Amino acid sequence: MDMTENLRPSGAHPTDQDPTSYPYASSYGTAYDSAPGGYPPPPAYAPTTGRRKAKRPVALLAAVAIAAGVIGGGTATLVGQLNGQNSAATGSGGAVNGTTVSQSSKGTVAGVAEAVSPAIVEIGAASSAGKSTGSGVVITEDGEIVTNNHVISGAQQIEVTLSTGRTYTADVVGTDPDKDLALIKLRNASGLKTATLGDSSKVKVGEQVVAIGSPEGLTGTVTSGIVSALDRDVTVAKDDSGGSGQGQGQGQGGQGGGQEWPFEFGGQQFNGDTGEETTTYKALQTDASLNPGNSGGALINMDGEIIGINSAMYAPSSSAAGSGSSAGSVGLGFAIPVNTLKADLDTLRAGNGS
Repeated sequence: MDMTENLRPSGAHPTDQDPTSYPYASSYGTAYDSAPGGYPPPPAYAPTTGRRKAKRPVALLAAVAIAAGVIGGGTATLVGQLNGQNSAATGSGGAVNGTTVSQSSKGTVAGVAEAVSPAIVEIGAASSAGKSTGSGVVITEDGEIVTNNHVISGAQQIEVTLSTGRTYTADVVGTDPDKDLALIKLRNASGLKTATLGDSSKVKVGEQVVAIGSPEGLTGTVTSGIVSALDRDVTVAKDDSGGSGQGQGQGQGGQGGGQEWPFEFGGQQFNGDTGEETTTYKALQTDASLNPGNSGGALINMDGEIIGINSAMYAPSSSAAGSGSSAGSVGLGFAIPVNTLKADLDTLRAGNGS
C-alpha cells in the first residue's frame, strides 16, 4: 500500500494540490455545516508558494536518522545545558557556567570533545625534584582551575597551557590533600572557556564517558569508555613524598622516564610506594584509557558535564620493584566524583584544606 495514500474520508481535509476542493478550505469555517462527513474545518492558513510538504516516508526516515544518531552516540560536550537549564554545578560559593554543544552533536564523543576540550588544560609543575605534567579543568572565566593535589603538591612554579597553546603562570589558591583536590588560579586571565560540573550521584554503571587530559604531555588527548563501577576505595599519598615523584605525569629534569602517582587499590600498591601519609576516597571506576598525565583532567558524561576528576590508574607492570617503566592503561582508571569537588569548592576558594 502506498504510504502516502490519504486514508481520510473524501473531503475530510484539503490537499496541497487543490486547496479549494472542499467548501471550508477556501473560507474561514463558513461552510462547516456543508462539509462532507460532518468534520470540523481546519484552522485557516495562508497558501504556500512553490513549496510542498515532505511526504510521510521522508519524515519517517528523518526521525529514524535522528534516533540512530542518538543511539550510536560517542560523546557530546556540555550538552546538558543546551536548553539553558544549568543544573547545580558548584558548592554554595557560586555558579560555574559551562559551554554547550550544538544539538546536532549531542550524545557523540566528537561533540563532547569539541565542546569540553577548550576547558581542559595542561599543568606543568616544577619542583626541586624536577618537573611533572598533569591536567586541570577550568571552572571560571577568570582562570580558576581544579586539579589533583598530587599534581601541584610541592611545586615551586606552575605553568598552565590552554588548548589554544597560550600559557599562563598560576598560583595555588587552596588544597585538600584528604580529597586529593586542589584549586589554582591563572594570573591575569579573562574570558576563558569553562566546564559545566554535573551530578555524580546520578551516574550509573555502564554509562558512556569521555576522558580528556594530557597523558605523557600530549595535550588535549581524548579517550572514551564506560563507567565500570562506583564507590571504589582508592588510597593515595597526601603529598609528593610518596616515593615516585610529584604528580601523575611525565617526569622530566633528570628523573629519566615517566613517574606515576602512587596509589593503593584492592589491598595492593601501584606505581610506587604511597608513603606513610595517605588518604582514601570513594572513586568512580572507568575503562576509558588513562595514562600518566591524565591526573586532574576531566571524566565527562555524554551530556558534556564533568562527573569526575581523573586521579589514578592501574598499571601493574610499573609496580614491580626497580621498574622505571611507565606502563600504559589497562582499562582500570579512577576518578574523584564531581560532587566531592562541589562540596569542597568553598573550602578550596578560602585557601583552606584538611
